[in-house]
Amino acid sequence: MSAVILKARRLIDGTGGAVVEHPAVVVVDGKVTDVFEGAIPDGAAPAGAEVLAYPEATLLPGLIDAHVHLNLPGDGSDFTAWVQEPDGVLVAASLHNARVALKAGITALRDCGGRGDTTFQVRRALDLGLGAGARLVLCGQPITITGGHCRYFGGEADGVEGVRQKAREMAKLGADYIKVMGTGGGTPGTMSWLPSFRREEIRALADEAHRLGRKIGIHCLCAESIDYAVDAGVDQIEHAGFLVDAAGKQQFDPLVAIQLAHSGAVVCPTMAVGLYVINKMEAKERRTAAEQALLDRWRTMLEENLAQFRGLREAGVRFVAGTDAGWRFTPFDSLPDELMLMHQGGLSAMETIISATSAAAKALGLEAKVGTIRTGMEADIIAVTGDPLAELGALKRVAMVMKAGEVNPWI
Repeated sequence: MSAVILKARRLIDGTGGAVVEHPAVVVVDGKVTDVFEGAIPDGAAPAGAEVLAYPEATLLPGLIDAHVHLNLPGDGSDFTAWVQEPDGVLVAASLHNARVALKAGITALRDCGGRGDTTFQVRRALDLGLGAGARLVLCGQPITITGGHCRYFGGEADGVEGVRQKAREMAKLGADYIKVMGTGGGTPGTMSWLPSFRREEIRALADEAHRLGRKIGIHCLCAESIDYAVDAGVDQIEHAGFLVDAAGKQQFDPLVAIQLAHSGAVVCPTMAVGLYVINKMEAKERRTAAEQALLDRWRTMLEENLAQFRGLREAGVRFVAGTDAGWRFTPFDSLPDELMLMHQGGLSAMETIISATSAAAKALGLEAKVGTIRTGMEADIIAVTGDPLAELGALKRVAMVMKAGEVNPWI
């Protein structure tokens, strides 16, 4: 039997409940067996338990990033060139990215699309102990129209029967959920401001995913695609953009926001992508006129995304946190920055933490295992220096990571 007792200044358990002062969390064989406030009662501590104390820190559930692309480097590499790399390179990059996330206190990742079966190979390698990384929830190839966004991953399908078959293929590979590109995106030649699939195709995809016992997430960058997804009864909307033309103009639709809120689907906004593009461009000492115009456009888009986030919140939409890590310049330790943007958009500090813990765990189907620090849960726990309820930046000061009861498991 292995036993560890974690002590800290405070504990946020991920449920939204009251902060536990001076907690002691007992972990036995990788699971939480007790959570005490203050001193541990006589006889309650397992014999020989190792005590790890973090007197200036806060204990929280391991964070969950609900939208990443493990195959991608997050360093600004050209997408169409990068995805021509051999499978072995994409697997190696994915293993590296899963490790970076884990070291940052992100103990679970929901991958939103990779090439072929590469992400399944990564999970198998981690399961065999051939490396260290966050838990992985996978979709395999994102399903897209012929010529659609992320077509290079291999998920092209068309027509009602074609998309049903593709969903079955992903389930056969081992997909935990089904991911669909409901509009174009950053892939050249695709249209972000228009739905990609027809309404009946989205309905078929949602029906097939649910028939197969899987959730479905839809990438949506325009209001009409959100409407299609809500009508089909999908479980999660990625991005939830309101683009109306090729120039990047957005126009928030409050009626669609209300319909989305009533549907019960959660939204993963992924605003950090714009932040990292802006930071990269602002770091250049000199910019051409074209570069300055592009920077101004990204600044405008980020402000619009924040305004739309506020509109969705006011409509009653529920959120889970995700970064789109791997895409453009977005690194795999960027979740705290996404949470700070969500806080800027109107969520309380506690709400942002919930969006990356218990709410995200539920969206990923992991709520029976992780996302909260409670008796019987698997011990995915982090310690951060400071109080994230007073300053969300504390989430960047990771003092300890525990995954399934193992402390700093990358060592």
